[in-house]
Amino acid sequence: MSAPLASPEKAILVIYTGGTVGMAYNKSGELVPMNFEQIRKKMPELHQLNMQVDVLNLGPPIDSSNITVADWLALAALIRDNYARYDGFVVLHGTDTMAYSAAALSFLLENLGKTVVFTGAQVPVGRIRTDARRNLVTALEMAAARHPMGGTVRVPEVCLFFNELLIRGNRAKKVESQQYNAFRSENYPPLGRAGIELEFNDKQIRQLPAAPLCAHTYLDDRVTILRLFPGLTERMVRAQLEVDGLRGAVLETYGSGNAPTAPWFLNCLRDASDRGVYLLNVSQCEEGRVLQGRYETSAHLSGLGIIGGDDITVEAAITKLMFVLGLNQEPEVTRRLLTQDLRGEITLI
Repeated sequence: MSAPLASPEKAILVIYTGGTVGMAYNKSGELVPMNFEQIRKKMPELHQLNMQVDVLNLGPPIDSSNITVADWLALAALIRDNYARYDGFVVLHGTDTMAYSAAALSFLLENLGKTVVFTGAQVPVGRIRTDARRNLVTALEMAAARHPMGGTVRVPEVCLFFNELLIRGNRAKKVESQQYNAFRSENYPPLGRAGIELEFNDKQIRQLPAAPLCAHTYLDDRVTILRLFPGLTERMVRAQLEVDGLRGAVLETYGSGNAPTAPWFLNCLRDASDRGVYLLNVSQCEEGRVLQGRYETSAHLSGLGIIGGDDITVEAAITKLMFVLGLNQEPEVTRRLLTQDLRGEITLI
């Protein structure tokens, strides 16, 4: 169904972190960050939107490659502190780590009842063929969208809009660095599309929560990602899994969750698990899911305490691990939370 125009009463807060969307060329031909007022001047169409648009800076503009856990917590706090004043939120963010940030915010913002849209650009706003204008204007419209019947929030989720797709934040993955269609929704249909009209896939959108917003304030960053490849050695595996203080690791395995059966490899996993390190099994494949135990090369993992990650993305897996470990629950509760669908990040079958 098409979305109605936002009413003048709708107020959207734009949180500007930096990224290509806010870059311009200086006199030396180098890309440098602008402030948002410069972006307003280059995008007069923002003044034509039928809504109030306010802007807050997360801090000095940063390249998304430099985003940190502290920045995610600051974003969550900004949304919490301004939650009552605005009808929706747009986060301007660099594309390289946008999927990580959107996933992290989806876990931090529990019981989210308003739309939070991450967006950015492949081409700086000052260029003639920039995608920044379309992405920002459409993200603002998505953030303000309401159901045509009843006027409730259309997408009460953290999501990501890019090119033409509105994607659940913890299902997104950056797949392209040279084309405008930079993101894809992994193992889940898009929540919406932007054509001539805005269209929403209402059946795939999570329902409005019954409880008030809870913005969490801690993520445990004592985690790592171990990607398997032929030729991986015991020395390299132990170097990652025996880091002092490590609490969790995402294992990027083959196919449907398969891994080597070499004794040294199994011993590495067993030793880590015995030390209390939570190991989350995630497939390297862009589509499909972990079916731990389907083949002989994954059947042994469950016996070592490895947790199957179903169809979760790596970006969502590492941020979910940070979030769940940050709750400091008992081991059995932690394991249960890692296997549960908390924010629509996995498809339970």
